[in-house]
Amino acid sequence: MANLVEPKLVKPLFDVLQSERFVTIATIDHETGGPNVSSISWVLAKDESTIYFAVDNRSRILQNLLQNKQMVINVIANESTYSISGKASIKINKMENIPLKLALIELVINEVRDVMFYGSKIIIEPQYDKTYDKVAAARLDKQVMDEMRNA
Repeated sequence: MANLVEPKLVKPLFDVLQSERFVTIATIDHETGGPNVSSISWVLAKDESTIYFAVDNRSRILQNLLQNKQMVINVIANESTYSISGKASIKINKMENIPLKLALIELVINEVRDVMFYGSKIIIEPQYDKTYDKVAAARLDKQVMDEMRNA
């Protein structure tokens, strides 16, 4: 049985990408030419065809995108796993109202694929805990998500 493929985000997936969420990102490594996977949480579906995310200016993700714009975001949500692929570009080099040096990346979606293996479903989605000052983390998270919404 073939997995479902869509040209854009379906509503339930768009909805879960309206708040901070654990996702992995795969890019092509600028040095080795092989795959490079990173985990991030500052991600936002701007619309059904565009995803924004923020990363540190020193991130290998940025170096990789300068060489090859192809990217895949892996999202675990709605009892399944999704591969969201497309071309990414640096929309803003340094987000203005953020105390850290963060870049805003824009992914223009080419394909959304349900990649969960046949006959199964996710019963517990990934969770994480901030290991530094909880108040500072919440303040920074709000600043970053607001900045992405307003971009």
